[in-house]
Amino acid sequence: MLAACSADRGDGGINDPYEPLNRKVHAFNRGLDARVVKPLGAGMSGGDGDGAGSHAIAAAGNFGSNLAQPGKVVNHLLQGRPGPAARTTLRFLVNTTVGLAGFLDPASSDFALPEEDTDFGQTLATWGVGEGAYLELPLIGPSTERDAVGRVVDIVIDPMRGWLNRDQYLIGMGARLASKAGERGRFGDSVDSILHESADSYAQTRLIWLQHRRHELGEEGEHIDPYAE
Repeated sequence: MLAACSADRGDGGINDPYEPLNRKVHAFNRGLDARVVKPLGAGMSGGDGDGAGSHAIAAAGNFGSNLAQPGKVVNHLLQGRPGPAARTTLRFLVNTTVGLAGFLDPASSDFALPEEDTDFGQTLATWGVGEGAYLELPLIGPSTERDAVGRVVDIVIDPMRGWLNRDQYLIGMGARLASKAGERGRFGDSVDSILHESADSYAQTRLIWLQHRRHELGEEGEHIDPYAE
């Protein structure tokens, strides 16, 4: 699969040889969003950003995010970035202790240690691995061959898998999922405009996600032409 990641991008800056299958997966994800994720997110957000439900979601998100920090430290080191690795380690220690196991985020508010996000997909990009073909994964959503490999490796190299027992690790994963559902509720109008109101939600999702991901990785050299097809 990594060898396939070296394939060139197609016309318009998009490499999507699996489009027929991707569109079927997109239709499944879109239906799941309409029937499950959207109603759940709306219920969790409580219709405003200041209620108890919103604060509970934020706390769950902080907890899940904190559990992900050791894995990010590993990726920073694999990318040859000791500075972000050290700051992320300190952020984890502060939030785990002062932040009551990570439910609070004093590292950002009081210690000027904002989260420096990364993943093994970014590590592969740093190593020169191409993004490969565009993929839409069931439940997960937009990705590429490179990022799909990265997701698997992130699970394998996550130090928390060795430090926590099975139930604790699953609770952490559940907290991250709850946070994602809460985000769906807060950004519902934007998501709806792309996923449920655009003329071609698959092409729109693919375009926006690829542009965002390439910006994240500093790979914006090739312009994506939305009218190439």
